[in-house]
Amino acid sequence: MTELRRRMTEEIQLRGLSPKTGRSYVDEVGRLARYYNMSPDKITYDQVREYFLYLLNDRKLSRSSMTVALCGIKFFYEKTLRRDWTPMTFVRPGRSKKLPVVLSREEVRRILSSVRIDRYRSVLKLIYACGLRLNEGVCLQVSQIDGERNFIIIRKGKGDKDRYVPLPESILVMLRNHWRTHRNRVWLFPSSKKGKISEDGPVVETTVQKAFKPALKESRVRKKATVHSLRHSYATHLLEAGFNLRQIQEYLGHRSPKTTAVYTHLTEEGNRQAVKRIDDLMRDL
Repeated sequence: MTELRRRMTEEIQLRGLSPKTGRSYVDEVGRLARYYNMSPDKITYDQVREYFLYLLNDRKLSRSSMTVALCGIKFFYEKTLRRDWTPMTFVRPGRSKKLPVVLSREEVRRILSSVRIDRYRSVLKLIYACGLRLNEGVCLQVSQIDGERNFIIIRKGKGDKDRYVPLPESILVMLRNHWRTHRNRVWLFPSSKKGKISEDGPVVETTVQKAFKPALKESRVRKKATVHSLRHSYATHLLEAGFNLRQIQEYLGHRSPKTTAVYTHLTEEGNRQAVKRIDDLMRDL
């Protein structure tokens, strides 16, 4: 580890940033250094400006990716190098207004039933049934399951927050049956090498994503869904079932109720009622 990397890592730790955020920040500085093939503390303000123009115009990064790059490099200059960032105040790209992809309950069933490998089908069912993020599902540990109360506790979720999420009885039974196939003392979904269970850690996120894609194609669902669409669908289906937004916000681990409120635009029942009322209003035209 270089001296600069060590200093940046220490600054990240001192400010209480999550390990995932810290790794992202360090990676962004590494990409900047590789782009110019020089130590990042030698890179000038003008070069940083040119780099962000490259990310914007050539790489065409999304708003979220640009924001991570901006925050990581800004942190490095301000906290590690103790330099003034003012000359490099960049405007972030505008926030996207796109609504998330939501699957119907029947579409979810068709997709999950098309996943061939039991381990991936089980983790995808868990993600939908509990509204989890992908990394929360694959990294779930045996100790996080409260089988007596039918809850799981998510440790250090997004924003470094813990939360409780209801665990349906059918999913608890599924998890117990799946655990008996490997009996790993830590992970519910341990990684495997050449078909053999490994003690190194949980299953890799990308392998779950790769299992989802062919299942989506085989199910003949035409929506541009991803694994994260299962979480959006969970929230929408709970809202349709009569759960209030505050409950759903707690289960999803959202900081702001505004984030959760987007699902009010996505419920099928709400849309049907709206169309009916509009039909009644416009009937005399």
